[in-house]
Amino acid sequence: MTSLPGRQSPVCARERQSAGFARERRRVLGIIYILVIMLILNKTARVFFKPSKRKVDGFLRSFNFHPGTLFLHKIVLGIETSCDDTAAAVVDETGNVLGEAIHSQTEVHLKTGGIIPPVAQQLHRENIQRIVQEALCASGISPSVLSAIATTIKPGLALSLGVGLSFSLQLVDQLKKPFIPIHHMEAHALTIRLTNKVEFPFLVLLISGGHCLLALVRGVSDFLLLGKSLDIAPGDMLDKVARRLSLIKHPECSTMSGGKAIEHLAKQGNRFHFDINPPMQRAKNCDFSFSGLQHVIDKIIMQKEKEEGIEKGQILSSAADIAAAVQHTTACHIAKRTHRAILFCKQRDLLSQSNAVLVVSGGVASNLYIRRALEIVTNATQCTLLCPPPRLCTDNGIMIAWNGIERLRAGLGILDNIEGVRYEPKCPLGVDISKEVAEAAIKVPRLKMKI
Repeated sequence: MTSLPGRQSPVCARERQSAGFARERRRVLGIIYILVIMLILNKTARVFFKPSKRKVDGFLRSFNFHPGTLFLHKIVLGIETSCDDTAAAVVDETGNVLGEAIHSQTEVHLKTGGIIPPVAQQLHRENIQRIVQEALCASGISPSVLSAIATTIKPGLALSLGVGLSFSLQLVDQLKKPFIPIHHMEAHALTIRLTNKVEFPFLVLLISGGHCLLALVRGVSDFLLLGKSLDIAPGDMLDKVARRLSLIKHPECSTMSGGKAIEHLAKQGNRFHFDINPPMQRAKNCDFSFSGLQHVIDKIIMQKEKEEGIEKGQILSSAADIAAAVQHTTACHIAKRTHRAILFCKQRDLLSQSNAVLVVSGGVASNLYIRRALEIVTNATQCTLLCPPPRLCTDNGIMIAWNGIERLRAGLGILDNIEGVRYEPKCPLGVDISKEVAEAAIKVPRLKMKI
């Protein structure tokens, strides 16, 4: 049937009307679904409120929901609350970060002089619902297409881990999705595979405010632990030195974390003004120690306060020199233990002789001075040094979601039954072969650390 010019065919009209109804139906169903998810998230966070129309409209606009979109590949929501950052991210199996959000508690803890677990717990409780909502909204996907929810359950601060796990388990129950428990250090170790093409095996050095270890990564959950800190972590030590130097009162460092303040001030200092020996020089293993170094620095600071006639809490004129000295000593200690780990792995054919890779991750990995020290080691041992971008070195939801993707691919640790899942504040990584490393007693050639 031919329609007359200027007149619409009844068939076309019906088709357009039908298409319009279909579009409107999808739009309405999308809105209803998002509102349901909001209610689930609010219930999960145990926060019941009646959102204003303005808030709902803003939420819907930010979600960018497309009811007709199909996702045939794996997508994981990652949730991280192991310490003092509340983070969430949505990542797909190709490595695309679809959405992320993070709330940092650094400013609060700077004022208290360190992380107070109950304070961190309360801040996680206040922010976790919002952060997960923001990550999902930014991703533009419906939670119904998630393949799984991955959450840090070990190791970390007990009170902080508990908030993330409790929220996640309730969300898993509501959405009927698989749950993937994540080891925080495994996530740090595997982050490099999100940004670079890195094949197993590779050596990883994880250095942060809470951890310090060397491990051979042979697979997604296959680690050989070569060495670890026997006391405190390097980031913790640098934070304590910064507090002892009262760097929060320094005009250039008042908004920086302890480690960042040390790195910043060290650029202005002369490390040769203080002669400090690196720890454990006679121990032929890959373990670390930083508490002794901290005590040495404390004594130096106390002596300089007496010499300058100032009270504890005031800024020393030699603060930059002390910062430079402690940073250099820390870098040398980390570099030497890492050098031995590389030599051990090559001696045992655990790493390629010509294409070995050293991955450095964790918050302290963003310290460029320490990275340069490690470059000297990798250049001397024909290794490739790789570090994730600085924003992925610190705690984040992206690394947790990516670890979830890695485990989904490998079919490892995917839980459909969440009964009995508990958080673990302390938890080793992999199989500990540090005694074997010590028994090898490998002598490390002396390298000139001209940084």
